[in-house]
Amino acid sequence: MTLEIITIPCLADNYAFLLRDKATGKVALVDAPESYPIEAALKEKGWGLDMVLLTHHHYDHVDGLPELVAEYHPVVVGAKADACRLPSLDLALNEGDTFMLGETKGHVIDVSGHTIGHIAFNFPSAHAVFTADSLMALGCGRLFEGTPEMMWGSLSKLAALPPDTVVYSGHEYTASNAKFALSVEPENAALQSRAQNIASKRAQGVATIPSTLSEELATNPFLRAALPEFKSAVGMSDSSDVDVFAAIRKRKDNF
Repeated sequence: MTLEIITIPCLADNYAFLLRDKATGKVALVDAPESYPIEAALKEKGWGLDMVLLTHHHYDHVDGLPELVAEYHPVVVGAKADACRLPSLDLALNEGDTFMLGETKGHVIDVSGHTIGHIAFNFPSAHAVFTADSLMALGCGRLFEGTPEMMWGSLSKLAALPPDTVVYSGHEYTASNAKFALSVEPENAALQSRAQNIASKRAQGVATIPSTLSEELATNPFLRAALPEFKSAVGMSDSSDVDVFAAIRKRKDNF
């Protein structure tokens, strides 16, 4: 692993993440829901802050940025496609672009759907992807701006990453997501086991983020829409993959 990664609870149910390149000591932050817990974590570790990676423009991912910029003067990175709605960017990137955190290379993936211009940050050498409100633990973000076709395409890109990739998503929604997942695929033994583990963790106040992509592929209904067994479970055996995804997303909206 080329990165040391720290998960920071913020607001009511958000997460931010600090990434430290082990080779150089350079530090990045993924999203800035609020400044206080992030600054506290930096001070506890004795770290500076060299870079902030913004996934999308929603307030609960950017509101803490002004205080952090004033204190640490990091390079602010975000999507060129959403630059008009993000805080001022020092580096505006598109899908397929790469950047360096010290000696660790990051890759940009367009995961539009929750919002247009939402991006994920993938660090292959660290086996880590930061997905915010696109792919979530046992879920995916609500489609505020994009279409089902767009979000299904975004999730398909993430599903194609190596199964041992660790998925760092943006919210502690996993317990409620598990209840929904069980409602649509109650016979999934891997899901049953994962739901029990999640309930135990939450009872102890333990975070359920991150997860692994292999876990998500086995249990997350929004990644399973193309599988014949899943289509059969939801009574849509003859439907297209994207139609199944759209139906499950609509069902979750009303759950």
